[in-house]
Amino acid sequence: MDFQSTLFADAGSGVAPAPLDVAGIVRHPLAHGAWVDVARGWLGEPDDVFATLVREVPWRTERRRMYDRMVDVPRLQHTYMVGDPLPHEGLVAAREALSMHYLPELGEPFRTAGCCYYRDGRDSVAWHGDTVGRGATHDTMVAIVSLGDPRRLALRPRGGGEGLSFEMGHGDLLVMGGSCQRTWEHAVPKVAHAGPRLSVQFRPLNVF
Repeated sequence: MDFQSTLFADAGSGVAPAPLDVAGIVRHPLAHGAWVDVARGWLGEPDDVFATLVREVPWRTERRRMYDRMVDVPRLQHTYMVGDPLPHEGLVAAREALSMHYLPELGEPFRTAGCCYYRDGRDSVAWHGDTVGRGATHDTMVAIVSLGDPRRLALRPRGGGEGLSFEMGHGDLLVMGGSCQRTWEHAVPKVAHAGPRLSVQFRPLNVF
């Protein structure tokens, strides 16, 4: 689809989110006790969610030290912490559906929502695992909803080995679970050409 041409087509429509079908989630087992679940086109009304997030999220640029200088992180970010209202009812419905579906495995609900705005193909995220907090020592989950232009989420085992990747499309869901944050790394590589893309990452308490 020509996503940029419909970027704000449904902004402010007020349409209630469609039911979220957890039956469509497909699990992909990985090595070392890790796994990835994927559901294509999972989120209801993704155009409206995208337009609302672009408009309403207080996006900020972060800076970090790289060698001997400070550089901009190549994406915009914001995190909704515990108790913060989410900017779209579709995200509320998504978090509730994911919490209910994964409660038997996870043992707790998803509590925070980290948002990343990849403005074009130059924005990216380097190889990493969410190992700040409990993810460093315990199995946990990170559920990612992707909105906008497709981008590739790459995964590779820590210490070397064959990796794999999933192209994340508009409204797609990907959940990393088991030991994935400790035993695997993931990244969103730069590409030559891409339109805007948003990523919403639901996490349990004290997982970063």
